[in-house]
Amino acid sequence: MSDLRARAQEWLGQDPDPRTRAELRAILDAGDGAALADRFGTRLEFGTAGLRGELGAGPNRMNRVTVMRAAAGLGARLPAGGRVIIGFDARHGSRRFADDTAAVLSGAGLRPEVFADPVPTPVLAHFTRAFDDVVAGVMVTASHNPPRDNGYKVYWADGAQIVPPTDAEISAAIDAVGRVDELPLGEGWPVHDGAGLYLDAVSSLRLGGDRDVSIVYTPLHGVGRDVLLTAFERAGFPAPAVVPEQAEPDPDFPTVDFPNPEEPGALDLALGLAEARGADLVIANDPDADRCAVAVPGPSGWRALTGDEVGGLLAEHVLRHTTGDDRLVATTIVSSSLLRSIAAAHRVRFAETLTGFKWIMKAGGAPGGSSPHGEPDRLVFGYEEALGYSVGDDRGVLVNDKDGIGAALAVAALAAGARRDGRTLLDLLDAQARRYGLHATSQLSVRVEDLSLITAAMARLRSDPPRELGGRRVESFDDLARPTGDLPPTDGLRFRLAGGSRVVVRPSGTEPKLKCYLEVVLPVDGDVAEVRARAAADLEALRADVSAALG
Repeated sequence: MSDLRARAQEWLGQDPDPRTRAELRAILDAGDGAALADRFGTRLEFGTAGLRGELGAGPNRMNRVTVMRAAAGLGARLPAGGRVIIGFDARHGSRRFADDTAAVLSGAGLRPEVFADPVPTPVLAHFTRAFDDVVAGVMVTASHNPPRDNGYKVYWADGAQIVPPTDAEISAAIDAVGRVDELPLGEGWPVHDGAGLYLDAVSSLRLGGDRDVSIVYTPLHGVGRDVLLTAFERAGFPAPAVVPEQAEPDPDFPTVDFPNPEEPGALDLALGLAEARGADLVIANDPDADRCAVAVPGPSGWRALTGDEVGGLLAEHVLRHTTGDDRLVATTIVSSSLLRSIAAAHRVRFAETLTGFKWIMKAGGAPGGSSPHGEPDRLVFGYEEALGYSVGDDRGVLVNDKDGIGAALAVAALAAGARRDGRTLLDLLDAQARRYGLHATSQLSVRVEDLSLITAAMARLRSDPPRELGGRRVESFDDLARPTGDLPPTDGLRFRLAGGSRVVVRPSGTEPKLKCYLEVVLPVDGDVAEVRARAAADLEALRADVSAALG
């Protein structure tokens, strides 16, 4: 306890924020050992996803001291005089964290620039790669995390999130930072107003000319609305109807329990408005607009499409509107295997990567593959099942990260084309199932308070892997911590089952969850609806067996 109090007192002495100083002083005065241990017994670890955690005092929280240390560590890793672009969302503390980052980087001899107002993450990511003298970008956001959280993403000069060993090098530099009240601080950096550079690129996506489609849109209290509406206008689409209760940025996200469009209930207001207006499509972004959710009307009411369903549809749409045998499509080990079949049918290269868009963006670059002719691959589409997509045309992808606004434009064009032919996105999904087989996916997520439970579950599965899951024989078992192929090592397990089915188990990289990704593949030689019903039953059987195996 005395050691924790000493660390807290040292923190108090350097913290520039009166709110977190008051919070910590109250904890010390109350002698709250549990609260001190929670804040000072461990710390937020800087990794490939940067930092993300609850706001509050101490090294295990997001606060001004944590952010200034991260900025100082990043600055130590960057070349002197380099230009760094800094963006932020509308969460609590985001603007302050962006300015603190700029002050620290300026004091370290770099040239920071900050957006004047909150921006979507893909705007920052595109800006980072657009200029030769930009050496890094920083985005202050916690994406779709709860209101109490904030985060800090780092992008390299290519506009993609960092990967090893860069993350470890920055982390080591952060460890070497002393007191933040002794850091040299600069002032007077340039400020950017607007997202024009990104809008010029994304609104010119060449993915078909159909525009007649009625859309309801929600930014889920985030920062995507104005940029998306401008992009749609520039691209020639009718203006989407915005859900009024969720239109304005609000860091408390008052109309949803969890600001993630994947969560039950998050789309209820949008679906209600779409039903009232007779819309063709619902599109939702998460709060920083790097993810895109889609829902469509069907025979039994509105249905949200899965990330894998949207990924398969967008992949074929992009490939129909692009050319060249140097094209590459990429997804992750936890996403559907459907993309591999689509790539083969279109005779383009396919790449499978670790989870996270930072890996997808490396699939066709350095280190990466090359085409059969020895030329670099041209990544035209990448996606992950968690509603993340990067859409390109013959120029390649326009953003080297998830881009929920570019994906929304592509979905709108796809739906408009289907509408012209008297079809819907559900009809297109059925057509894909007939051509490639039905690839049905689902998830099982286990949220824990004690992270040791995840470690124990992974250890049990490694030491005694099941021989059968969901009535299907386990044909192979891969411990992804010791991969045999081209993948870097990661804490994950993959079970390949008879008939092309698959289960992947891994700890979440951003939340205290153990995540299990389930897929069954069934041939379609009759009624698609009947095959979907069988697949749903098979997924439930898989879910039950995986849950039992986790203990």
